[in-house]
Amino acid sequence: MAGGAAPVSGALLCALLWVVVEAAGAGPVGSPAPGAFGRVYRGAVNISAERVYAFAYSSEPGQVDAVRVYVNSSSENLQYPVLFVVRQQKGVLSWQVPLIFRGLYQRTYNYQEVSRTLCPSEPTPETGPSDQIIFVDVASMAPFNITYELLVTRLENFQLETNKAFNFTASPSQPQYFLYKFPQDVDSVIIKVVSDVVYPCSVVSVQDIVCPVYDLDHNVEFNGVYQSMTKQAAITVQRKDFPGEQFFVVFVIKPEDYACGGSVPSSIHGNVNRTWNLQRTKNLQVTIVPSIKKSVYVQAMFFSFLSFLSFYLGSVVVAFVHYIRVRRKASAGRLSPEDGSGIMTSSHPITASTPEGSSYGAIDESSSSGGRQLSSPEHRPPAGSDTDSSVEEESDFDTMPEIESDKNVIRTKVFLYLSDLSRKDRRIVSKKYKIYFWNIITIAVFYALPVIQLVITYQTVVNVTGNQDICYYNFLCAHPLGVLSAFNNILSNVGHMLLGFLFLLIVLRRDILHRRAMEMKDIYTLDYGIPKHFGLFYAMGIALMMEGVLSACYHVCPNYSNFQFDTSFMYMIAGLCMLKLYQTRHPDINASAYSAYASFAVVICLAVLGVVFGKNDMWFWVIFSMIHVLASLALSTQIYYMGRFKIGKCYLGIFRRVAMVLYTDCIQQCSRPMYMDRMVLLIVGNLVNWSFAIFGLVYRPRDFASYILGIFICNLLLYLAFYIIMKLRSSEKLLPIPLFCIVATAVVWAAALYFFFQTLSSWEETPAESREKNRPCILLDFFDDHDVWHFLSAAALFFSFLVLLTLDDDLDVVRRDKIPVF
Repeated sequence: MAGGAAPVSGALLCALLWVVVEAAGAGPVGSPAPGAFGRVYRGAVNISAERVYAFAYSSEPGQVDAVRVYVNSSSENLQYPVLFVVRQQKGVLSWQVPLIFRGLYQRTYNYQEVSRTLCPSEPTPETGPSDQIIFVDVASMAPFNITYELLVTRLENFQLETNKAFNFTASPSQPQYFLYKFPQDVDSVIIKVVSDVVYPCSVVSVQDIVCPVYDLDHNVEFNGVYQSMTKQAAITVQRKDFPGEQFFVVFVIKPEDYACGGSVPSSIHGNVNRTWNLQRTKNLQVTIVPSIKKSVYVQAMFFSFLSFLSFYLGSVVVAFVHYIRVRRKASAGRLSPEDGSGIMTSSHPITASTPEGSSYGAIDESSSSGGRQLSSPEHRPPAGSDTDSSVEEESDFDTMPEIESDKNVIRTKVFLYLSDLSRKDRRIVSKKYKIYFWNIITIAVFYALPVIQLVITYQTVVNVTGNQDICYYNFLCAHPLGVLSAFNNILSNVGHMLLGFLFLLIVLRRDILHRRAMEMKDIYTLDYGIPKHFGLFYAMGIALMMEGVLSACYHVCPNYSNFQFDTSFMYMIAGLCMLKLYQTRHPDINASAYSAYASFAVVICLAVLGVVFGKNDMWFWVIFSMIHVLASLALSTQIYYMGRFKIGKCYLGIFRRVAMVLYTDCIQQCSRPMYMDRMVLLIVGNLVNWSFAIFGLVYRPRDFASYILGIFICNLLLYLAFYIIMKLRSSEKLLPIPLFCIVATAVVWAAALYFFFQTLSSWEETPAESREKNRPCILLDFFDDHDVWHFLSAAALFFSFLVLLTLDDDLDVVRRDKIPVF
């Protein structure tokens, strides 16, 4: 046959001749003739003249042949288009010329050149050649002649090969698709598609071997898995999802670019809603490479768990070493063998617990305004008792005699000591801080359950619809497992949960040893060291575990709608760390759990509003900046005056109170504030927060959740740096363990932040634009940069918690009336 067509069997040739004879006698239909592949046919059709072409070819066993049909018509008459119908053995494909695509706002894009690939017949196990015949009908309802061109060719490179790049061109009216068969030893592959240009916007789809193939803009989303693309796309395909062990890779060029972040072409702005033959050709390159094997999954899971279980092993080793040291000191007569640690032995991050005054009333006469002891030890309950009497509950009433509890007198001293701010009964204060622990568990349960339900729904929608534009993965390193599309991003959060649980064990160890020491000694006569309250530490451990849980939930399907899941407990962690740092030397005046968590709730509400309204609404940034600045001033006032600044019931008295404070503390004492250290901290802190407010007002960052998190972290780092500087300035020292934790924290945080800023995706952009940032895995061929950030940030947070836990261990041998407050 002409045009390079394959030889046709005698039976098929007889059938073609019969078709020609029958069609010739059909009158108005015209005289069809056997077509030749590679030959251009020109003709004209009208309402009474239809053309039929027959193309026959033969396929070898195991070979899949595809045929592509190119048609063209010079007519621009949309009322009488030329209709092309292709009849095959098991299907019919039809389209019209001009081919019409619809865009936004009823815009239309008309193309007079159309090229389509016909759905190939499924391979059969027949041993002999397979004969195929194709009929192409050309018709029009026009009362006048409309010319056309027809070209039918056989595709030589229809089947894609593994690890071999293939280049081709596509346009909206000339889509392309190809066949891929899984090799015997490959269970999963990654389809990588790249282009040198961003636009036109395109769609990559993976569809099963079923006819018809959906290869036009309006129907490509009807079947299979698909994602939009600018310069890069990647889809992971598993053999188990295709029973026939083969699939089609479909490439469609969209008529408009808005889906990929582009704008509507300028040529159709205004009242012009129709465009002809818009040039939107795109050169693409597709490469299909094998994905990782199952053994890599096992290695990655072992690596993840063993890496963090090594922290457990290290903790056990350190605990054993500390135990040996304690036994040696005990045998030397310097320490009682029953004591895990004592006031003469500095605490250790996993075993330290030093006895100290359970009542903070034993204040040295030289440092307190009262001249006598609050009460004698024999009139108090046993040291280890923790009753549930209502008398011990937190209330607005002080439990000390009025003459010795005048807080306004004590806290106005220029030089405050820890004994001045640790005067309340130990049991009441301990119960106050335990509320942090129980409240955060309640919050975690009520927050996590709907989050888990929501992300499961997201993942189900992705799996059912095949729309991979819903979730912002790093598709070049997204390894599926079961129903999860990116198991590696979830597995990498195991560190937060394991290290959070380890921190809880460390705190529990300290708590038990502390209680044991209290039971063995008359603790009320030993007012040494920082008061031991573990409620906030327990809350921090739970928050670290929940950060891992919620970060894993977020990475089930990361997108614009659920990003706050990944940051909510980060706000709480930063807030709890600041509260713990402040509580260390201000145990009696720290915020209650109810007010603290209420403040966190307000912050999370602002974060949600910022995600919704913070992109383009200037009014939101004005209001938020005002709230930010006013909150910073209010908090600064409370910190500077140790909670003594009261607005009062009459709101008109606010201005008088502010004027008096400014006059007495700024004008009369402008040469030197009453509390110089606190003033320096608060001035620097306010400058930092005002800078954040101005930055947000001017630049209006799109990632509002990270913007708020940055505010929290900067304030925490500023306060921690101030605390350490003041500690060293007060001739206090850093023991080896907290010094090691500080260095480890700085090093690990620096490494973690490096990987954090390696942006691999961004839900601030369209899915196609986000995929331009995708990069391959960097660790074990399984984890990407963001997974490494998860690993390192978990370790960094753990070391940060240990810093807060061990920072003041050197003060266990110092009386509280000698420990300065700052």
